[in-house]
Amino acid sequence: MTESTVGQRAESMTNDQGGFPAQEQEPPGSTSAMDPVPDHGEETYKGSGKLEGLRALVTGGDSGIGRAVAIAFAREGADVALSYLPDEQEDAESTAELVRAAGRTAVLCPGDLTAEATCEQVVEKSVQELGGLDVLVNNAGAQWARDEGLEQMSSERMDRIFKTNLYALMWMTRAALPHLGKGASIINVSSIQAWEPSTTLLDYAATKAAINNFTVNLAAEVGPRGIRVNAVAPGPIWTPLQPATKPAEAMEEFGADTPLGRAGQPSEVAPAFVFLASPRDASYVSGTVLGVTGGKPVF
Repeated sequence: MTESTVGQRAESMTNDQGGFPAQEQEPPGSTSAMDPVPDHGEETYKGSGKLEGLRALVTGGDSGIGRAVAIAFAREGADVALSYLPDEQEDAESTAELVRAAGRTAVLCPGDLTAEATCEQVVEKSVQELGGLDVLVNNAGAQWARDEGLEQMSSERMDRIFKTNLYALMWMTRAALPHLGKGASIINVSSIQAWEPSTTLLDYAATKAAINNFTVNLAAEVGPRGIRVNAVAPGPIWTPLQPATKPAEAMEEFGADTPLGRAGQPSEVAPAFVFLASPRDASYVSGTVLGVTGGKPVF
């Protein structure tokens, strides 16, 4: 499929208002239960060897953006380790099958990254089974948008959001750095929420702003070692995280407020990760936050 065809397909998956049918799931959400099922590039992504021979670890790699990245990386020639919650095993197995169908190795690493020891174990297993590590994608994230504001926000919720989005990102990166050599790449996942925060996502938005700062700061720290650090900031993307963390009726207008008038599909975000991971195409790109937002500004 051409790029224009991919965009047309994504647009056809939304309703007349640019959103989706009202729906709701229990966290962490399931891909197969979504209406419509997201496009991760299963039928659309065509590789050209941009990541040939590289070894990547993708957190949150079972579904959504993580699945799309895993598919794209594999079709570009990379072996991929997938980190995910144990409850997401079914989605993870499906993603692993797609990686293997591309002729690449898939390593499954279940575990809750809000535990420091789990982060270390995931990195160690990935390195052992892949034979090393060249790319770390810190994609795992949590949000909750069903409370009214800070006064109703529990400490348990804050712990979950900050540990998943920030602590785990830093623990994973710290564990991975000794295994990353010159030309390696770290790609974090920010969000449009870092610039355009929603009041119902106060804690989530704060973590994404912090990730931007972390990305630029770490790029300066490890640049002399030849390691590049960047981030991708998606806008509204159709993933299980949305119906699993927001009211059912919110799906009907999800993404309609973007300049393009619709939400994006995971397959439309993955190429940004391929670009940043490529030691050829992005060899001089570090400390950058790349927006994939349907037209919303990231500055």
